[in-house]
Amino acid sequence: MNEYPPIKETNNLFPVFFKLEQLKVLLIGGGAVGVEKLNAVLQNSPNTSIKLISITFHPEIKTLAKKHTNIILIERPFMSEDLDGIDLVIVAVNDKQVSQSIQREAKAKGKLINVADTPDLCDFYLGSVVRKGNLKIAISTNGKSPTLAKRLKETLNDLLPDQLENVLDNLQAIRGKLSGDFAMKIERLNDITKILATNKSGDFQKIETEKWKRVVLWFLLAFIFITMGWLLHKFSF
Repeated sequence: MNEYPPIKETNNLFPVFFKLEQLKVLLIGGGAVGVEKLNAVLQNSPNTSIKLISITFHPEIKTLAKKHTNIILIERPFMSEDLDGIDLVIVAVNDKQVSQSIQREAKAKGKLINVADTPDLCDFYLGSVVRKGNLKIAISTNGKSPTLAKRLKETLNDLLPDQLENVLDNLQAIRGKLSGDFAMKIERLNDITKILATNKSGDFQKIETEKWKRVVLWFLLAFIFITMGWLLHKFSF
């Protein structure tokens, strides 16, 4: 009898960066989770057109709406017609049945949707994002642990030097001055940026031992929490 090795689970999400300020976003839910999702959109794409629907609104949402004219607040329950003309839907409602109902209506109208804390109902996730000027790094745990993603974000923010923005500006200037076709430019830029993988000094200062220790510590903590969860599940019956 042939035995096949177990299939190793992997992350099959396709990473993309939306030009969100060219799209229209519908955010449903005005509580604490709605505040979190609204801030995530504004921090990355502050001029995005956002329609926010809820029967009540957290005070912070009202404050943000006063500062951003691109936010429209509609104080009433969700209606199917709210999906018309929308590109992306984010649901931040603390009611699973309501969330499922909204998800079904959104899919029937061909909309991409994210439902907070419900990966099975999501077409896309709002990952943790590391920002260093024009550099953005999105972190995904395939919806399994947003907490770990946030911790990795904090670690990378600490590790990556602020000088990266200057490096990007310099590389853009170099690219503009290079001659030759596209392939030649890519080859030349690859040669220039090899220093990022091989050089521990120069523009990128040597990372202190203490910082690496913190990275190892975070991964050890993650491993401990995973092991504890497995043990609790195994011996809870």
